[in-house]
Amino acid sequence: MSENPEARGAAAVPRQAGAGTSAAGDASADPIRVLIVDDHALFRRGLEMVLQGEPDIEVIGEGGDGHEAVEMAGDLLPDVVLMDIRMPRRSGIEACTAIKDAAPSAKIVMLTISDEEEDLFEAIKAGASGYLLKEISIDEVPQAVRAVHGGQSLISPSMASKLITEFASLAKRSEERTQQVPAPRLTEREMEVLRLVARGLGNREIAKELFISENTVKNHVRNILEKLQLHSRMEAVVYAVREKLLEIT
Repeated sequence: MSENPEARGAAAVPRQAGAGTSAAGDASADPIRVLIVDDHALFRRGLEMVLQGEPDIEVIGEGGDGHEAVEMAGDLLPDVVLMDIRMPRRSGIEACTAIKDAAPSAKIVMLTISDEEEDLFEAIKAGASGYLLKEISIDEVPQAVRAVHGGQSLISPSMASKLITEFASLAKRSEERTQQVPAPRLTEREMEVLRLVARGLGNREIAKELFISENTVKNHVRNILEKLQLHSRMEAVVYAVREKLLEIT
């Protein structure tokens, strides 16, 4: 991983990555359990060395391809999976879909050299919570793990601009449609939660904003995704833009 100053950091959608997350995490909480999957053993070892130095993060396993990723995720039930896209036997995107079935609570971050728009969009549709290019500083990975575990969606800055462009395109295509299928009916509270999700707030922040419990927020988010037939919070942002619940400027 390079120290390119223009590539440092990861953009959260639509708020800044890692905002509101402490650098050291919560010492009283259980460590964040991380699974690393990449077909380059040296890269895996580098990630492991950095993450194992963090008191609030525990590396619970490593895999070399997408097939191993699915098997290990089902057995180990990690909190966060750091995974490459281009891997033998089974791609990271295919594995992402299967991991979401085997370990629904796991947050998946694609850590890749691919800056192809198609890979970004397919990863989001597969349920990934983050898409980071390997050009980021390796020292930023622990903070990315904490942010994603805390409910944020992370995207490398150069890829975030492509995603926002796609959001705008989706919204424009929606306006041009002459016939539109009626949107599923959400309750007033679910609409409030969806707007806050679209602003990039995590479950804890939404709970504080609406004066409800974090578990209640989780239930609302789950119901929203089920009603809208979406797979991730990032897809919910796309929906919010399309339905003009969130303005992209």
